[in-house]
Order: sequence, then C-alpha cells, then structure tokens
Amino acid sequence: MSMAGHILVVEDDGPIADMLTNYLHMHHYTTTVCGNGLQAVGMVRALQPVLVVLDLMLPGQDGIAVCQQVRAFSSVPIIMVTARVDEIDRLLGLETGADDYVCKPFSPREVVARIKALLRRAHGGLGAGTTASALPPSRCVLELRDLSRTIAWQDQALPLTRVEFRLLRLMLSRPERVFSRSELLDHVHDDLRDVSDRAIDSHIKNIRRKLDAAQVVGHSVASVYGVGYRYEKAD
Repeated sequence: MSMAGHILVVEDDGPIADMLTNYLHMHHYTTTVCGNGLQAVGMVRALQPVLVVLDLMLPGQDGIAVCQQVRAFSSVPIIMVTARVDEIDRLLGLETGADDYVCKPFSPREVVARIKALLRRAHGGLGAGTTASALPPSRCVLELRDLSRTIAWQDQALPLTRVEFRLLRLMLSRPERVFSRSELLDHVHDDLRDVSDRAIDSHIKNIRRKLDAAQVVGHSVASVYGVGYRYEKAD
C-alpha cells in the first residue's frame, strides 16, 4: 500500500510521540521522531517531510525558535503543540510561522484530521499551467467566509492564523487602499505592548507564502515603499 507522506514529529515526551506516530502509521504516513529542538531544523532539511508536528516546549531550544528557523528556508506545513490552552492566543499573536495549533491533551484523531486538512490546502491548488482566465469567474475570487472566519480559493480555505485572517480580511475590504503598518497593527492587536509594527512584515510574508502555496492567481499583497501594504486584484 502506498504511503501518504513522511511526517516529522518533534516531541520529547516518549509516550505522546509513540501514541501519535502509531496513529499516523494507521493512516499510512511514515514518521520520524525528534526529541531535541537543536536537532529539529537539521532534520527538516535532511528529511524534507510533508509536514512537521512541533512541540512548543523542547530541550535545546523551544518550538518557536525551531519554527522561525525552518521558515527561513521552507514553507512545510507546521502544527505547533502546546500543553497550555492559554498559550494559544499568545502564539497566534507572535510571528511563529506555524500553520495550526493544538493543545495537549489532544486526540490523535483530531491531529490527523488537521494534518490531512493542511496537506489538502498545501497541495490542492491549481494545476501547473492553469491561469485565472481559464477558470470560471466565480472561482477566480478570494472568497471571504465570515461565519467560519476563513478565506477560500478554489473552494479550499487558506490555512491562515487568526492574525493573518484579520489582516487579509481588512485589505480585501478596501482594494487598492494603502494601509500603513501602524494601521494594520492597530487592527489585529488589542494589546500593543511588546509588539513592533515590523511584526506586520512577518505576517504579510506568511500570507504571501500561503497564497503562493495555494497557487492563487490574480490576487496579491503589494508593498508600498516607506508606507505599508495594499491588496491588488488583476483586472
């Protein structure tokens, strides 16, 4: 039977790693377990997994540092795992680069479902050579779904974090309007302590990466030198 892909599980708790990898094997994924944050980045480079499950608290260096280093060279989907539910909001407000977050104790069934959803989004975009003009008009738009707080392309929701969704939603509502970094920061962060307006640059970088991964065409977030950003749609 063909395998569904190779997943790197970065987790130093042996029983949790065993439980998750056993469940992944049942769903035909192959796995490698890494228990140290200092080794994780090198293993992503060497193994080139289809997805990384990354614990927040690790020996060597934490999951945030690992995620940021991986994002310097790879757009591999990353699910961050934390043992504290109150960490989720803090992580969402930081520039971690993770695509999704799960809190311990978790159901392995839920994690596998999230893995499958992320992989569908990462690989379910347009085929090579497809252009916006070749698609029905109704499928050439970024579809805002307020009830589910998602933005979709080709009927597939983009794997945006809460902050990324709020940023892109704002810009979609005012095409061609230039938003300064401070305006965008005010829109997405209620508590501005310890948050630099340069964090917006990192969020925009992640949005662009996810638009590229979904092979979105005819839509972009453009930089306006010295000012900020604007959403542009091709005619």
